[in-house]
Amino acid sequence: MRLLALMGPAFIVGAWQFGPGNLTSAVQAGSRFGYSLIWVIAVSTVLMLVYADMSIRIALVSRGSVVETIKEQLGRWSGRIAGFGVFAITLMFSVGNAVGSGLGLSLVFGGSPTWWTPTCTAVVVAILFARRLYTVIEKLVLVLVAIMAVSFVATAIVTRPDWGAAATGSVVPVVPAGVGLLIVALVGTNFSINAAFYAGYASRERGLRREQYRQTTLVDTIPGIVAPGIMTALVITAAAAVLPGAGGEEGASLKQFSAVLTPIAGEAGQTVFSLGFTGAAISAMIANATAGGTLLSDGLGYGNRLSSWKVRGGILGVLGFGALVTVLAHGASPIQLIIAAQALTVVVVPILALLMLILANRSALMGDLRNTWWQNVLSAIGLIAIAAVCYQLIVTAFF
Repeated sequence: MRLLALMGPAFIVGAWQFGPGNLTSAVQAGSRFGYSLIWVIAVSTVLMLVYADMSIRIALVSRGSVVETIKEQLGRWSGRIAGFGVFAITLMFSVGNAVGSGLGLSLVFGGSPTWWTPTCTAVVVAILFARRLYTVIEKLVLVLVAIMAVSFVATAIVTRPDWGAAATGSVVPVVPAGVGLLIVALVGTNFSINAAFYAGYASRERGLRREQYRQTTLVDTIPGIVAPGIMTALVITAAAAVLPGAGGEEGASLKQFSAVLTPIAGEAGQTVFSLGFTGAAISAMIANATAGGTLLSDGLGYGNRLSSWKVRGGILGVLGFGALVTVLAHGASPIQLIIAAQALTVVVVPILALLMLILANRSALMGDLRNTWWQNVLSAIGLIAIAAVCYQLIVTAFF
């Protein structure tokens, strides 16, 4: 029970990763390209773990928040850029989360996804502004992640995929022709530097201490980051087995994929999947909006406590932006809107990755928690990878 009490911060980050954008991108990857893109998830999960661990170590040795530490070590403007950068990324994530929440409920109750979005947004606002805010968020996210984990493991089993092909796809890097923004979206959601950046804040909010680092790594950081990676790989595997080539270049729809539980759950299978998808959207909305409001307030020098009305104002701004864009984009393809929004999240992340890497190598700050040589190698690979993805986004979008 003492070890279980350390769980929470990394699962918040994992819930941010495993939202509707991640699910949608995974379904598209499996239905269009089979098992060939599972390696993207495997590599992204390892790199995500490296950067989340780095953020937590920085938070444990710092007197203030991660942004405050950046200001002290690298200058005030660096801290402001980091805060605004994460806030800008959360705005992009908020669109995918808002669309996804409405899409999930529309599969259950019918109607346009656009008009279900405000309802989900209102529910999230009520949850976020409940008393004992962080405790409510943490427990809700842990429950939702656990339910989704069981659901997608069951989904992968009943679809009877080609596990040999899935294993090959997880270790042999292949970039299929015509993948376009999809690979950018997969990386943007599974190697989410902004989510890793927020891991340090979640650890401080939880009150974790330096001497708890190794225990926290084993019971929270590793399972909290690896779990959504495994679930994403299972979704790709299931989609490849059930919907090969469905939808042609556009990929399969979520309505098609929601039928994968029908063999074991009958007509209720689609409802179970759709509610799980909505749960993923709501948990991601909570984590994303919380991070955006916190980092914006901290970047402006107004503090980072979740009880602050300035932080809560930023949270409302993130949620409001997602709902507004969803309503204004009424009539557009929800799937393509989600993928485009997820792809745009990678624009600012190289700066955040570089700032964390610099801090993690400062001996005076980090002490014995300074990056080792192998952590630096993996961090450099991650930085190069995310820069390459940004280049791919620019080329795809403008050329």
